[in-house]
Amino acid sequence: MATPLSLNTLDQLPETIGKPSYARSDLSGGILHFGVGNFHRAHQATYLHQLFNQGKGHDWAIVGAGVMEGDKRARDVLAAQDWLTTLVEQEKDSSGAQIIGSMVDYLEPANAQAIIAKLADPAIRIVSTTITEGGYFLDATDTFDPTHPAIAHDGENPDTPKTVFGMIVAGLKARRDAGHAPFTIMCCDNIPHNGNVTRNAVVGTARLSDRDFADWIVTNVAFPNSMVDRITPATSDRERQIAADEYGVQDGWPVFCEGFIQWVMEDNFPLGRPELEAVGVEFVEDVAPFELMKLRILNGGHAAIAYPGGLLDIHFVHEAMEHPLINAYLAKLTAEEFLPGVPPVPNTDTSEYQKLIDRRFSNPKIGDTIRRLCLDGSNRQPKFIVPQIRDALARGGSITGLALESALWCRYCYGTSESGAVIEPNDPNWDMLVATSAKAKDDPQTWLTGLPAVYGDLAQNEAFSTAFAAALNALWTDGTAAVLTKYLEDQPL
Repeated sequence: MATPLSLNTLDQLPETIGKPSYARSDLSGGILHFGVGNFHRAHQATYLHQLFNQGKGHDWAIVGAGVMEGDKRARDVLAAQDWLTTLVEQEKDSSGAQIIGSMVDYLEPANAQAIIAKLADPAIRIVSTTITEGGYFLDATDTFDPTHPAIAHDGENPDTPKTVFGMIVAGLKARRDAGHAPFTIMCCDNIPHNGNVTRNAVVGTARLSDRDFADWIVTNVAFPNSMVDRITPATSDRERQIAADEYGVQDGWPVFCEGFIQWVMEDNFPLGRPELEAVGVEFVEDVAPFELMKLRILNGGHAAIAYPGGLLDIHFVHEAMEHPLINAYLAKLTAEEFLPGVPPVPNTDTSEYQKLIDRRFSNPKIGDTIRRLCLDGSNRQPKFIVPQIRDALARGGSITGLALESALWCRYCYGTSESGAVIEPNDPNWDMLVATSAKAKDDPQTWLTGLPAVYGDLAQNEAFSTAFAAALNALWTDGTAAVLTKYLEDQPL
């Protein structure tokens, strides 16, 4: 019988489960984190847990926060187990579980005044974010969009904000008015130049209501860039059952992930930071080379296997890697179109990094799903694929495989797989994508011009639009397997 997870039951859990060596009473909140999801708990929260286990940094515990009504259910689940999380790390030949205890509180989601009050607390010296790639209000040129209705609301109502950035601005202003130094804002999302992007969002939001204060933020607030990495699937009943059956712990929201973990970050923390280098975080002067390598090879690779996998009714990511055509497509696309756009990375062999990514994608235990990789393409494509197309065109490189990836995404958004199975909504803009994909079946250019937030002026590029149209027409005429075969054999699509 599985033991319900709580502080009072830690001693009752099986000895095989790792448990915190520190007491909850030894911790105090130093970081307020927006976006308490699986990745955050498998990554930032885990690094801090490991540091606390060394007896270090106990004043850097996490206080959770959220701005969405849906965050309330997550808070309720974690509150019932005293903010503890069961983390299960799985590799092909090994697995293990531990209890993560680095969170000490989770503020009531969408309670702007409570969150602003905590942001104003001088004990909070870092504010971190994991709010997904689509949470930064970017347009097709990766520029902050101050006209978005949610941001416009916060500009007009700075004292009652609804977005993360509106709350951060209000918190910074409260600190300044109280004579407290500003916290550092640390983005942990998978976006290029994530610190710079976060700065633009915070400053852009502030500028709508107080231009002088926006200038103060530019001068006084630190936004370190970072690269984060760990494959972390969504939690389902499958994971809850495994936690109970194999590890003897009843956890309403366990986190399953791979064993691999990486965090590379600029060291720019005026109010101090946890000693994260003691647990493997790498601090560097310039994150950009590491970030670009990861975004192009790993995130681009995820996109490359996602949509053919979805169209061929493949459920798990490791099963897509076992499919000879999908595996070969990823290898050819990476070698010919991803890697040429990756500059040298300090102390890193990019070809070995590619092999590492292949091994990680092929992990059969992690249970990562093709549907998760297909999620939110309208926000992920402009960050992981479209920049690679632009760069390849600029250097005169091949875009055949990249155009095919875009066409596979378009075909997926038609809403049915090749077997005729219905693809359930899988994007915030799903209805619009389905309608646009239907039009593109007869006129491929409709897809490019109909998604200005994704493609921008790339829709007018003749080389790309021609390659895209050829790939999409071929997918509808010949099917995914035949088109992948043609691509692999260097035949015209």
